[in-house]
Amino acid sequence: MFEPDFSGAEVCPSPNFGGRRDGQKPDALILHYTGMETGESAQDWLCAPESEVSSHYLVHEDGHIVQMVREADRAWHAGRGSWQGRDDVNSWSIGIEIANAGHPQDLPDFPEAQIKAVLELGLDICRRHGILAKRVLAHSDIAPGRKVDPGEKFPWQRLAAAGLGHFVAIAPIPGGRVLGSDDGGPAVLALQRLLQRYGYGIAITGIYDRQTQTVVREFQRHFRPLEVSGLADVTTCEILRKLLYN
Repeated sequence: MFEPDFSGAEVCPSPNFGGRRDGQKPDALILHYTGMETGESAQDWLCAPESEVSSHYLVHEDGHIVQMVREADRAWHAGRGSWQGRDDVNSWSIGIEIANAGHPQDLPDFPEAQIKAVLELGLDICRRHGILAKRVLAHSDIAPGRKVDPGEKFPWQRLAAAGLGHFVAIAPIPGGRVLGSDDGGPAVLALQRLLQRYGYGIAITGIYDRQTQTVVREFQRHFRPLEVSGLADVTTCEILRKLLYN
């Protein structure tokens, strides 16, 4: 047993953790959904030795917060992924699992009490660790093609307006070129370079290949949730540019 890092959390220790490698400190916050039918079943799984997964926190549907791993330790929440060229995400991040059945159950809405709890917890974590808004990420950001959580219904814009996370809202821009499957050339190169510069793990190929479409789709899932198509229209590209310079 340990004392919670967040004063509003109940402690339910998970055996699934280790030390952060090479003395790394948490400088990012990763948000997930559990993808299980209930928060209780998710908590049982995250605390089961045989699952070999865990998270620092779980936020239940009613807003109840449970801490399973100390923030100083390396929880096993992110799996394979990278951001800004760094892998071993678990060693430099804190993970919050949010109880939600996810896409297999048509992505249920996140209850109001739950979102308020995520906001309070996330702001507290970022304040204590000096985590920047641009470093509050979706699981789908650090593992595009492998993960899609917390999904396009997660209210990133609302959280960013309250100080948690990075978001730019712009009106749709009509017309212009839409980049898609098998397109190539300078426009695709520029898009790939901007995505990589923001943080996404993407190869610079100059071709709008499957990897590029996947990364664009996950970018939209976070930053343009009403248009998760994997096609890079003018609006998507403008959001990306504004995120880089805001």
